[in-house]
Amino acid sequence: MHEVSRQNGVSYRHRQLVEEKVKIVQSNNSHGGFSSAFWRLPTEILAQIFLYCIPEDGNWMPAPYLAPMLLTTVCRRWREVAVDMPGLWRRLQLEVGHGDWQQRAFCYDSYLQRSRGRQLSLTLECHNNDWTELRSLLQPYVDQISSLSLGFFAGAGALVMSDFHALEELVIYTDGSDPVLAVARSIAQLPLNLRSLKFMDLWLNDTMLSGFNPLAWAGLTNLEIVVDGLDSFPRLLRLCPNLSSLTMIGIFTTIETSETLVHSNLQSMRISGDLHLDSIRNLGLFDAITFPNLHAIEVRNIGQWPHEEFKAFLTRSQCPLESLIFGGGVMTTDEQLAEYVTLFPSLKLVADPMRSTFYF
Repeated sequence: MHEVSRQNGVSYRHRQLVEEKVKIVQSNNSHGGFSSAFWRLPTEILAQIFLYCIPEDGNWMPAPYLAPMLLTTVCRRWREVAVDMPGLWRRLQLEVGHGDWQQRAFCYDSYLQRSRGRQLSLTLECHNNDWTELRSLLQPYVDQISSLSLGFFAGAGALVMSDFHALEELVIYTDGSDPVLAVARSIAQLPLNLRSLKFMDLWLNDTMLSGFNPLAWAGLTNLEIVVDGLDSFPRLLRLCPNLSSLTMIGIFTTIETSETLVHSNLQSMRISGDLHLDSIRNLGLFDAITFPNLHAIEVRNIGQWPHEEFKAFLTRSQCPLESLIFGGGVMTTDEQLAEYVTLFPSLKLVADPMRSTFYF
């Protein structure tokens, strides 16, 4: 929800800036400003300016007061330049389940046609239990969609993800409801080209993960996930043998496994728990793993740091550790930190209690 709030703030400020610019342009129009140097700018330079009008992060609903649609309303030349720039029309948020769908579908389709085969980054939000209308609309563009954010709202049904053959990045979020069944059915079969998968505010446990097809997760190189219990950890590593980056957030209890798992591809790991700091115990996390290629690790909110266990893990892994970051909610000593610098003289070591938020 913090991310949504931040994007709304950025959207509001962005709209203010663009509206101010349009007012200036319209003022120039009324005062014969067409002879100014601004109006004589080469098309190539004008196109570059237009690109800076598009927000760099997030996908936005099409609106007449936001770029790129706003750019088409200023004058004929601006409209011709904007419509002829496929790069302006690559990012879009689409909603289904309320309002006049036919009118919005026409607007969405006109918008997507202007992308002219370019890769698309889309956000889809379902406010009812049927994705059929969105799937039908997106069918001509399905092989262009490389990045997708899916919003599962209360009552949302499943969306078959295997149809999105070109998909490389997938983000799943909710409105605070708990559509676990719909999400589980949607991601049971993931596209083979998918490389990055991120779950926001959706808790998964070992039982749910056991129902996923291992072949569908095998290509993932980046995973950000919220888990209920550390028992999910070994299964995640088995599901994703090619994983190079893992962010794991959740309520951590002592891991119950006698298995020691070697993962040769993992290079970066971030862990943030929700552990009460008066609960001093060994989670057993580093007893269960060996990461020979680990370069960076960041931990937050896991209580007492298992120093001896972590040293044994480093010795066993023989990894080229370059960065070790302790955030808030991790209890270490100066002597322990000094030992890590001795083990890795070029180590970037950070102990910053201000890095204490649950989510990264």
